[in-house]
Amino acid sequence: MMKEGTKFESSYYVPLLQECINKNSVSEAQIVHGHIMKTVTQEDLFVMTFLINVYAKCGSMENAQKVFDNLLRRNVVSWTTLMTGYVQNSQPEIAIQIFQEMLEAGAYPTNYTLGTALNACSSLYSVMLGKQFHAYIIKYQIDFDTSVGNALCSFYSKLGNLESAIKAFQRIREKNVISWTAVISACGDNGEAAGGLRFYAEMLTEDIIPNEFTLTSVLSLCCTMLSLGVGAQIYSLSIKLGYMSSLPFKNSIMYLYLKCGCISEAEKLFDKTETFSLVTWNAMISGHAQMMDFAEDDLSAYRSGCEALNIFFKLNQSGMKPDLFTFSSILTVCSRLVALEQGEQIHAQIIKSGFLSEVVVGTALINMYNKCGSIEKATKAFVEMDTRTMILWTSMITGFSQHGQSQQALQLFEDMRLAGVRPNQITFVGVLSACSHAGMVKEALSYFEMMQKVYKIRPVMDHFACLIDMFVRLGRSNEAFDFIKKNDFEPNEFIWSLLMAGCRSHGNLELGFYAAEQLLKLKPKDTETYVLVLNMYLSAGRWKDVSRVRKMMKDEKLKKLHDWSWISIKNKVYSFKPNDKSHFHSADIYKSLENLLDQAKSLGYESLETLEVTNGDEEKTYSSTAYHSEKLAIAFGLLNTPNAAPIRVIKSIFMCRDCHNFVKFISLLTAREIVIRDSKRLHKFVNGHCSCGEFSGLF
Repeated sequence: MMKEGTKFESSYYVPLLQECINKNSVSEAQIVHGHIMKTVTQEDLFVMTFLINVYAKCGSMENAQKVFDNLLRRNVVSWTTLMTGYVQNSQPEIAIQIFQEMLEAGAYPTNYTLGTALNACSSLYSVMLGKQFHAYIIKYQIDFDTSVGNALCSFYSKLGNLESAIKAFQRIREKNVISWTAVISACGDNGEAAGGLRFYAEMLTEDIIPNEFTLTSVLSLCCTMLSLGVGAQIYSLSIKLGYMSSLPFKNSIMYLYLKCGCISEAEKLFDKTETFSLVTWNAMISGHAQMMDFAEDDLSAYRSGCEALNIFFKLNQSGMKPDLFTFSSILTVCSRLVALEQGEQIHAQIIKSGFLSEVVVGTALINMYNKCGSIEKATKAFVEMDTRTMILWTSMITGFSQHGQSQQALQLFEDMRLAGVRPNQITFVGVLSACSHAGMVKEALSYFEMMQKVYKIRPVMDHFACLIDMFVRLGRSNEAFDFIKKNDFEPNEFIWSLLMAGCRSHGNLELGFYAAEQLLKLKPKDTETYVLVLNMYLSAGRWKDVSRVRKMMKDEKLKKLHDWSWISIKNKVYSFKPNDKSHFHSADIYKSLENLLDQAKSLGYESLETLEVTNGDEEKTYSSTAYHSEKLAIAFGLLNTPNAAPIRVIKSIFMCRDCHNFVKFISLLTAREIVIRDSKRLHKFVNGHCSCGEFSGLF
């Protein structure tokens, strides 16, 4: 047309400019813009306003502003288009300035202008400014308008005011699918998933057809409520409406399947997906990670974690680059699996990817090293962090505390205060725990007072537990009990368990039996808690109480407590149960274990044969601890790893006193670092010493 000298009509430019938006091409928009300037079309307000929109959509607000500034005349659409561009390009404060300039120029906003202004307020998290716009809207009696009502609903939702968001929605006279989606999302974002599902049901009764964004929001509610039934209905409806090709929708239904434990369904959907986004990979990784929390037993949880790692490795092979959410999620999995080697590989990848400066990744990295028993590497990672938030400081303090390095934890806390970072409740849990490990009573009480008087932090159960733990470790059970009475709080199961175990270990049986009875009154749902009580009565020969506790366990329909340990070698998991001879290397394992037992005895180790149970069985027989699951796992690890390699074992229940003592001797005999994560805490054995401060001996 240009070559032929055809005269251009202004309408010719619209599809050209639309193509620039589709291609997200600023350079091509500038070419079209140059041609417009050579014709009289620049006088066409519609075309020039459309050009502002093009530059805004392509992310070039500088060009959009220049076009606006050179307009021969302006109308409310021009002002609104420029405002919308600034909001969409994360410059909401400029959008508000444009609104003020519009009013000063004598132009009156439309409902769309006010909706854009409210979106700017949402981005700024400005309650006061948003309420001023709301007052303006009420003054001109347009709060019933659909676009204005939608914007008000979203504004109040984002600021956490669900009641006002719902009121704004209810005032809309003609509710469209966007209105319903806004209120459904508002409920989900503010912790009212059930309310969101009710609005969805009401929407269907109003014959409003949901769009893919509505269905994705509803699926998010189903994930929160673990409502697979509603999710299945959404899935069927999506097929009917033709939304199954939508990748965000596929990601949502996949995530719901994973959260509800339907792994095979999620994997089928994953396998059928031809185009993957990073969100798809992240959904599969985080879904399997969350499956670890909902698994029936620890072994199943371990397998879910291993599958999350496999998916992460497949993501790397796909050529797609992980983001900070991927890294933080997979590092959490490594923490749960005590998978230090994999965690180190991921650490190297994070450094190459440039995400180490991200606080959420840095915190997950430090937690991973701490929970895998490598306080040295956690410290190195902490020192390398450019920015240290309160959460980062707290993670490191807690890590030092868990590894029995109390002085380092307390010194770091003082450094944190000198840096001007204000501690929170969790920080003081780490500080008090460090004092407990070191038996620093005076310092602990001083920090407890500082927390309340200097930082105005009210103590919670975890703070009380740290102080009770401290007294119990020192054998001062009566002082622990006095502390409970003095502070006038109702101890939870954990605190009564601490007190009971401490009394049993230090011979204060009268107080121990009292703590046991208080514990039983709480009717705990944890099988291990009942087993601890049961073992206490067994060791004292109180057979009536033994029968009573066993009956309570049956009445509560508690599952039996199964002792399992597992070790990962070269990405393969090997699991063991007590006296397990089903393993294909069992002969070598038992021979090695017998040899270790003999060597340990030569150094002073005495094996315990105790009347302890792990599952509440009726037999009153002495049981040997010689072949408990963690001992078999350690023996297998020693046989199948290089001489200097650390041994890392996960155990499904708490370690008994005998196994704890024995592993100390093994670490001394083999000069190996042995890390065992049991159901209570992390134990790091080095040269005959454990990071727990010998506290396992109480159980």
